[in-house]
Amino acid sequence: MNFRPVKMSALLTVAMATARAPACPSLCTPNHQHQSKLRTEHRKASVTHYRRTMGSLIILSLLCSLLAMTISAPVHLTLQTEFPQHVELAKSLTKKLLSEIPTVHQSCIANEGLSLESTAEVKNLEYLTAVLAIPASPRLSPISDTYTMEMSLNHITEGLQLHQHLIQEVKEKLKCAEKLTTLQADLRDLSAQVNKVQQQAHITPSEPQIQSSSLSSRLTGDYEVQVATHLVLQQLQSFGQDVFRSLRHIHTLSSISQ
Repeated sequence: MNFRPVKMSALLTVAMATARAPACPSLCTPNHQHQSKLRTEHRKASVTHYRRTMGSLIILSLLCSLLAMTISAPVHLTLQTEFPQHVELAKSLTKKLLSEIPTVHQSCIANEGLSLESTAEVKNLEYLTAVLAIPASPRLSPISDTYTMEMSLNHITEGLQLHQHLIQEVKEKLKCAEKLTTLQADLRDLSAQVNKVQQQAHITPSEPQIQSSSLSSRLTGDYEVQVATHLVLQQLQSFGQDVFRSLRHIHTLSSISQ
């Protein structure tokens, strides 16, 4: 039998064509689908990661903005290192004062219709409130660019001295003088501590000009004395709560600035 010679180039052509061609089209289709699925999942994962990253950046940006607003808001003073400790002590003295007001009120006010917790009698006392003309305590506001720490501390000092004076006027008409004397001592201690806070912030303590209210001259009867004492203690309680909030705000700002 005779064999016809085959050219080497022809063999190479057949081998290359065989290598390039898929062995079975049915086996290629699942592989192609798998790769397409992987690419789709990768795109979804990339989009999810992008969204999470952008969300985190937005939240971080908002937090930084809030922190910047808090830091830049009020404190433009040079504070000594012991400033926060002095503010903390002033807060403790304020809490002590607030805790004693209900006890003093219970000891001095015999009229059951006058209660620190109830505001129902406010309308009934409007006339006497106007007649007695009890000076209002200074209004305390949150620390800001327009209401500085210096203004706040000065108003606190002014309010504390005002209530020392008012308590002295009603004390002369009451039998519970000892309880009121203790309350006055608490007011003096807190006022002295607030002065130390001012010194730590290099603030020159102001000297409030407390004019005589002549309240005692308007207390002509036992009922007027009871109402006046009630109103003074009620006002002191409200003012003390504002003082505590102001000192807490000052303490927070001083901790951030240091």
